[in-house]
Parts: sequence; structure tokens; C-alpha cells
Amino acid sequence: MAGNGRAGPRSTERAWFITGPMALLAVVCSTVVGLIADESVGEWPLAAALLVAMVAAGLPVLNFSVRRQSIGVTLTEIPLVLAFYLVRPLTVVMIYTLAAVITHLRHRFAATKFWFNVARAAAGSSLAILVLQALPPVRGVGPGTWLTLFVAASMVNLVSILSVAGVHTLLQGWQVGWETIRKCPPALLTAAINIASGLVVLILIAVTWWSLLLLAALVGALAIVYRAYAQFFRQHRTLADMYELSRAVAESGQDGTLADALLGRVRALMQAEYATLWLPAQGRHPEVLLTARNDDPGLLDLAKTPAVLRKRARDEGRVVAVGRGMTTDADLRGELSSQRVKDVIVLPLRSGHVIIGTLEVANRLGDSNYFVRNDVPLFETVAAHAAVALENSRLVDRLRHDAYHDALTKLPNRRRITGALDESVKIRAPGEVVALLLFDVDGLRQVNESLGHAAGDKVLAEVANRLRASAPSSALVGRASGDEFLVTLRLESADAALELASQLRDQIRDEMVFDALTLVVDTAVGVAVHPDHGSDAATLLLRVDLATTAAKSVPGSVQLFNPGLESRSLRRLGLAGDLHQALDQGELEVYFQPKVTLRDRRLVGVECLARWEHPTHGTVAPEDFVAVAEHTGQLSRLTEVVLREGLRRSRDWAEANQPLPIAVNLAARTLTDQHFPDRVQELLTEYGVPAQRLTLEITESGVLDGTDRPIPTLQRLRDLGVRLSVDDFGTGDSSLAHLRRLPVHEVKVDRSFVQGMATDPGDLAIVNAVVTLSQQFGLAVVAEGVESELTLELLQDIGCEIGQGFLFSRPLPYERLAAWFGAQVDPETISSGELPRLRVVP
Repeated sequence: MAGNGRAGPRSTERAWFITGPMALLAVVCSTVVGLIADESVGEWPLAAALLVAMVAAGLPVLNFSVRRQSIGVTLTEIPLVLAFYLVRPLTVVMIYTLAAVITHLRHRFAATKFWFNVARAAAGSSLAILVLQALPPVRGVGPGTWLTLFVAASMVNLVSILSVAGVHTLLQGWQVGWETIRKCPPALLTAAINIASGLVVLILIAVTWWSLLLLAALVGALAIVYRAYAQFFRQHRTLADMYELSRAVAESGQDGTLADALLGRVRALMQAEYATLWLPAQGRHPEVLLTARNDDPGLLDLAKTPAVLRKRARDEGRVVAVGRGMTTDADLRGELSSQRVKDVIVLPLRSGHVIIGTLEVANRLGDSNYFVRNDVPLFETVAAHAAVALENSRLVDRLRHDAYHDALTKLPNRRRITGALDESVKIRAPGEVVALLLFDVDGLRQVNESLGHAAGDKVLAEVANRLRASAPSSALVGRASGDEFLVTLRLESADAALELASQLRDQIRDEMVFDALTLVVDTAVGVAVHPDHGSDAATLLLRVDLATTAAKSVPGSVQLFNPGLESRSLRRLGLAGDLHQALDQGELEVYFQPKVTLRDRRLVGVECLARWEHPTHGTVAPEDFVAVAEHTGQLSRLTEVVLREGLRRSRDWAEANQPLPIAVNLAARTLTDQHFPDRVQELLTEYGVPAQRLTLEITESGVLDGTDRPIPTLQRLRDLGVRLSVDDFGTGDSSLAHLRRLPVHEVKVDRSFVQGMATDPGDLAIVNAVVTLSQQFGLAVVAEGVESELTLELLQDIGCEIGQGFLFSRPLPYERLAAWFGAQVDPETISSGELPRLRVVP
């Protein structure tokens, strides 16, 4: 039995600590044998024949790998048994040692390994001879001789095993040494068979030398059997390793450990020191360069294979194999020598006709072992399995990525955000909150309808880029749905979350330039934090949605969740069915709020306002049931109910010789209904009310949405003779210049600015600017929210002509409005046919 060890991670120079004692043991044992033996040398012709037989039998037949080493099983025990019986003791040591020298010179081992193997052969044979001398003399070829020669030959194997295990322990640790001993039983069994075969040969020779002819035939047959068994053993091991490789690759493809499973088993299958996988960067996948080394449990991010071989395999699309008997390219062999690599095979990995990377093995285990051309087909089979597995793994990874990311913006989607949020709330540290910010992009629908969905996609992509660039590095930014983006991170407080939300909103609001078009995109932002607003992701997402919905009611605002929003949302949900019934049964009332001239307080019209007294919930806020109507498809019915009631009352007032204009609010969505102008015309005709007595009020965000989408409907309404008013002006981002291209007649200044005129110079300046510029454009101006005499005086000073508010009257039902007329209207104006003038109330 012969051992071929390859150096471990430690310096191979340490092997001299084993080689030296073995050489000393050989010298001591040989000296003792020379002193006690009668004739220690002789029979040189027979010794020469046995030397030739030992060299021939020293060719490895079976190899067993141990870490970075290989143990070869040979037939040297057969001529060794004959030598013990036929030649002098020291002659056995000399020819056995000389056979080791010749065999290992052929393998061109390094000096350290060469002298280790020579010393091992000398120590084993000299110790065996010494043991043979200590046992009873060999006489004949009976059982006593068998036992004596078996013990002597076994001593050679014992020294071989202990020396190899010793050098492994010294170079790589006791675990490797123990593994060497643990893997020796098959080799010991083979050695015992060889010894028994040698004894049989000895018995035959003792009977007649003519038996050598039969022995020659037997040896030839045994060689064939050994070779067949070795081939069968390799095939069986290859099939088992291939099955294990396929199974491991299939299992690891689901959990992301494909490279570990693939490279470790490829290295073992090919009996290589290194196995390397290289995948170039592709799409979002970075470059992969991983190597499994024989004595390392993990993967290394380096490659032993020279890069020039990898490049050649990829560029030429073929196998590149360099080593003994595989290539004569001096440059490639020189590349290997510079990297201290003896042989290598590089295979391109293919997906169809495309090369997606390479699979490489380097350094066949054992200095006497090399890759051969017959290894290439097996490696190609492995590479084909690897390519399929890698493509499947990337496909699974792509599908998994797509399942958790948005295709347009490449941001994590709602599912990914939900998972991350669940993990965050589980490990929240004291003194911090997990904040969730929801950004709802305003006006995206108008962009899609006016400029096309491609423009809308550009807006969303730009919003995503700005959020990603502006958010802290610790934040997770994702896209929740069509026009909603989520940001989650850890902060010190809810106030910090609100401040961050405002900062991010300001970053998004910067102008966006698309070709020749410039847009200003605003967002409504909702904020919820853990633990204040929820203990799990589902609750936090629900409540941040509610906060965002509330923020939409005040354009450009940032809203922190509060419990009142949830109760209001649940209330709205319960109102959906009740609203349908209320519309059917006429349960909604229309209230009227007067509009008067500010100079002389003449009544110039009324605004019609829907009110709903719910039998269970009591008074329902208009913004609640209007939102319910809008989301349940009942908005057109609600608008028609108010229009009918307003026109009916206007007709009644006209018949009573008190013609009074009415104003009705429209939702922005109504302007998208191309049949609405026709319906208005039908109602005006039905009630016999002139079109100029009807004013339709549309909020600034509805009529000035940055597009031309509302203009056709507005133009058709104006052509009917209906007056058009822009309600709540000043709360959006539009300028008065935008009004010049719209067919409107009137501007209503939002109550928030009017009520702040007396205390805030900024609000006073805004109202003054709106009034002045509107009048220059020929537009009437109505001030909402007039609640004090001081506000009235300020409005008069800046030239505002019309107002409405609690100073004059709250919204009143029709019956109370009639009584209010009687109490407030000056009778002289009624008889003179003028517009009713209110009495001055101190």
C-alpha cells in the first residue's frame, strides 16, 4: 500500500519531523538486523528480479481521497512476501527502498514528499525484517510460515498508515489524521488479500518453478479484474455522486444555497482541490466568483484558475483543459505554473446558445493523479446540470423578486413593505418608534387622461427616484399601489416622523420636466407610528391609509393618524347603503346660504347646500356623505337632487316676484361626465329657470388640475348661459393666470384666508391680490367666511363686492329662509323691484 500526500495549508517542510525519525528507525532496525543475522545480504540475481516485480506492482490501482490527500492501493505486498522468503534480510530492505526511489522519481514528487515516501518504505521494510528475525525461523511453506510472513508484511502497512496519518496530523490537524485512519479499512483489506495472494504464489513456487507460467497468466487475469473492479468502483461512485449532486442542487435551488451545494459536490466528484463558479454581471445580478477548496468548509471569493483560461473558454465557447497530456500550449502551461496549479479544466456554462459563465476544477488530488481527457465528458455532464440549475435558480430569484417589487419603479411593493414592517415592530428598541409614511400623488389621473399613461408612468418613476434619493439610508421606500408610495423607518418620535414627511413632500414638489412640459406634482401624506397607532403591519397600513385620506381633504397637508379618523371611516362605510335609501326616499334636505353685496348688503343669490339628518347617526357632515356618494357611484344622483331642489325654489321665488340666483357645488369628477351639460339643460327647461340664474361652483383642484381635461365640459356649460365659479380659491397651487384660459365668471376666496385677514397680514395680502387681479380679468369675487364687522370693513376697503358668511346668515332650510327673508329684507326694495336689501344689523 502506498500513500501519496499533498501538502496542507501549513508548510510541507514540517513533514521532515516525520521523515527524520522514520529514516532513523530504518537505520537502527537495519543495523540491528545486520548484527544478529548470519547472512544479511546476498542472492542478487533473484533480488534484481524481485526489484523489477516491485516496481511493476507499485503502479496504483485504486485511490482513496482524504481531504487534500489520496491513498493508493497497489500490489507491492505480493513481491514483498516472496522477498521475505527468498532473499537475505537486508537485501529485502535495499530492493524495497530502491523500488520506492524508482517509483517516486517517476512521479516527480517534490523533495519533501519524495524523501518522506522513501523513508517510509525503508522504515517499514526494516521494521518488518527485524520482526521477522524475532519470530521463529521460517521453514517450509506451512501455516507457521504463513503467519510469520503475514505479520512481517503487515508491519510495512502499519508503518505506512501511521506515517501518513502522522504527517496529515502535523500539517492539517488531528481531525484529518483521524480521518486518514478511519478511511484505511478498505485499503487494509486489499493489502491482506495481496499478502494472501503472495503466500499462494510462494506455495506454488515451492512446489515447482514451472508454476511461474501459471502465475503469469493469473497475474494478468488479476490485473484485468483489478482494472475492471477499479472502473466499476469509479463508475459506481460517479453515479452516486451525480445523483447526490442532482438532489442537492434541486433542494438548494429553493433556499439560495445553490453555489455551496454545487461546488462542494463538483469538487468531490472530480477529486479536485478547487472547484470554481464564475457568473458575469447580468442585469441586477452582480458578478459571482466563488470557489470551494478541499479543506475549507465555506466558499472563497477567489479563483485558482488563471483569468486568461476563463476568458478563452467564454470567448471561444469550448472546453479549456490544461495539464499533463491535455494541452501542449506553452503559454497556458506557463500561466498554470505561475499560479502553482498542475492541471485545470474550464467549461463554459450555456443557457441555450448563450454562455452564462464558467465552471472550473483545478488540481486533481494526489501528486501522481492528473485530469485526463476521459474526465471531460463527465465534467460536461455536470456543467449541463449546473447550467440548468443556475438558470432555474435565477428564474426563481427573478420571480421572487418580481413578487416583492414593483415592475415600474423597481421599489419594494406592498407585500415586501408589510413583511419588513412586521419584522420592525417585533424588534423595536425603547425610546424609538417605527414610522410609516404614505405619499399619495395628487393629479395622476388627470395626467394619465390628458397626456397618456406613459407620462403618468414617468411621473411615478420620478416620484420614486426622488423619494429614494431623499429618504434616509435606513428607510425602506416602496410603492404601495398605483399612485401611493410607502416609507418606513425607525425614528425617535411621531413629531420626527411628521417633520420627515414634510421634508420629503417638499422634495417631491420640485418641478418635473418631461420634454417641453413642466409639471408640479403634489402629494398628500399620512403618518402612523408603532406602538402608538398599531402593533402589527396590517393595522398600521390601515391607519396610515386613513390618515392619507384625511390629508387629501386639505391639499398639500401632512396628517398624523388619530382615533377620530378611524371612527369616521367606519361611519362612512356604514353610510353607503343608507345614502342610497335616503336618496330614494328624499331624506336629504337642501339648505340655502345668502350671498350679499358688502357695500349695501343687497341679497344677490343663495348657495344650495345638501344636508342629511341620519335617523341613527344624527347629522352627517357633507364631506362624509359626498365622499360616500363619490366612492359608491351615487354622485350624479346627489348632484341632481340638489340641482332639482335649487331650481324648483328659484322658480318659486321668481313666481313670487323675487327672482333669486342659486349656486350649486359640483365635484371634480362631475366634470368628466360628458352627459352632464345636457342634463343641466334638461333641468333648466323642466323648471323654466333662465340659465344665467344658475351658478355652478367647482373647487380649485377640480377646475385647475394642471391639464385641459375640464375645459370642454366647462365650455359647454358656459355656452348654455350657466355662470361658473371657482370655489375655495387659494388652497391649491394654481395662479390667477391660469384662470384666464378658463371659461369662468367668478372666483370665491377660501374662508381660511378671509377669516385670517384681521390677524394675519399675509392672508390680507393674498385676499387683496386675488380681488385686484380678478377684477382686472373681469371676474367677480365672492369672499367666503365673513363672520365679523372688522372683516367686512377690510373687504370693503380692498374693493371686494360680494360675500357670504355667518355675519349675514348660516345655511338655512327653505322654511326658515323664508322667515329670515321677512325679518331681514327691507320692504322698500321689494316694492321697488330691486334686489332684496338686508337691514343693517347692529
